[in-house]
Amino acid sequence: MPKKEKLKVVELFAGVGGFRLGLEGWKGKSPSSGYTKRMVKNYETVWNNQWEPGVKVQHASDVYKEMFGSEGHSNEDIGTVNPKSVPRHDLLVGGFPCQDYSVAKQLGKSKGIEGKKGVLWWSIRDILEAKRPKYVLLENVDRLIKSPVKQRGKDFAIILASLADLGYMVEWRVINAADYGMPQRRRRVFIFAYHKKSPIYKKYSSYSEWIFKKGVIAKAFPVNTKRKGQLRLIDDFYFNSFKIEGDLVEITSNFNKEKGHKGVFENSGVMINREVWTTKTEPKYDGVQKTLKDILVSHNEVSEEFYLGEDLDRWKYLKGAKKEERKKSNGEIFYYVEGPMSFPEKLDKPMRTIITSEGGTTPSRFKHVIEDHGKYRRLVPIELERANMFPDNFTKSASDTKRSFFMGNALVVGVIEGLGKALFKMHNV
Repeated sequence: MPKKEKLKVVELFAGVGGFRLGLEGWKGKSPSSGYTKRMVKNYETVWNNQWEPGVKVQHASDVYKEMFGSEGHSNEDIGTVNPKSVPRHDLLVGGFPCQDYSVAKQLGKSKGIEGKKGVLWWSIRDILEAKRPKYVLLENVDRLIKSPVKQRGKDFAIILASLADLGYMVEWRVINAADYGMPQRRRRVFIFAYHKKSPIYKKYSSYSEWIFKKGVIAKAFPVNTKRKGQLRLIDDFYFNSFKIEGDLVEITSNFNKEKGHKGVFENSGVMINREVWTTKTEPKYDGVQKTLKDILVSHNEVSEEFYLGEDLDRWKYLKGAKKEERKKSNGEIFYYVEGPMSFPEKLDKPMRTIITSEGGTTPSRFKHVIEDHGKYRRLVPIELERANMFPDNFTKSASDTKRSFFMGNALVVGVIEGLGKALFKMHNV
């Protein structure tokens, strides 16, 4: 049987390499096994880009180069990169930052559109237009599918229409890593696009079959249908179905404007030729569940700086419920209300989502605090790495605060591993 060729990958907004770990593993071992079992390397990253604007030291880029090497690494503003200079590739991946996806007419520009804020999504689009890779896998916060508030779904509609106009069909799913046994409750939307000339595009049969059984995401992470809400019964399943009309400027101005407060995209869906079918699904998983306790290091490995000291009362106040009378600048009185946070964290459940401000000793409502041998402490960087299924000490060359920041920006690489395996298999079947 002939050896299957590796798929060549371009990784954008690479951070410290979460997508690459999920697709290639680490030192020949798989993330889902805790880097103990062999992983066949079906992907080869040929070019990657990581640029953090507004900083003097490119910390994430430095870690990426240290761990993966400098070959094919770009540490420059993606907006300045000539799309034609990006190497040929089969799969483009990236966890692109949130932004304003709207477009506006620009005098003197032949294409007539340009992003209002930066060139992040538009840089992805320009590379896709220049290179037309077979596949695209993107990750973003789940609110992408319902933003902005006054015109819900507009941002996502612009992305879908952009991909459709370049010849791609798209499927998406909001996945909470913990719903499939992983140690962190991290909800993100994963967007898979398949070019019309790719093997997988040609396997498409129907939206219902693709979403529930035959699509790449369904193969990797099975689901049940969720029959709730104001969805229409189509082919025995409940869907919202519509076509995204107009050019990108018209979508910016008009998409979901009449009922802008109500979202139109559900947590799962398919789009082909701008026709959208979207429905609610819920995870189908009965395997082992990793918890916060499973990723903790021995208390003997924790330095004193991670234990809470005299500011314990401040931590308890910030974590606690509040209903406080406060005054606006104009003298008006209002009540500030806030629910309680777990203090300490429950060890028998997957941990809460890591955010970028996790590091540092300053008391915070959102940092994780656990009880360890009768004392309270923050999580150490290795534990945060394990929560995202990174190898231990993968980011050890950076400061503890930076390491926490990296993990707040990262993804759970086990999700990418699952999606990568399903994609490669379907590509070759």
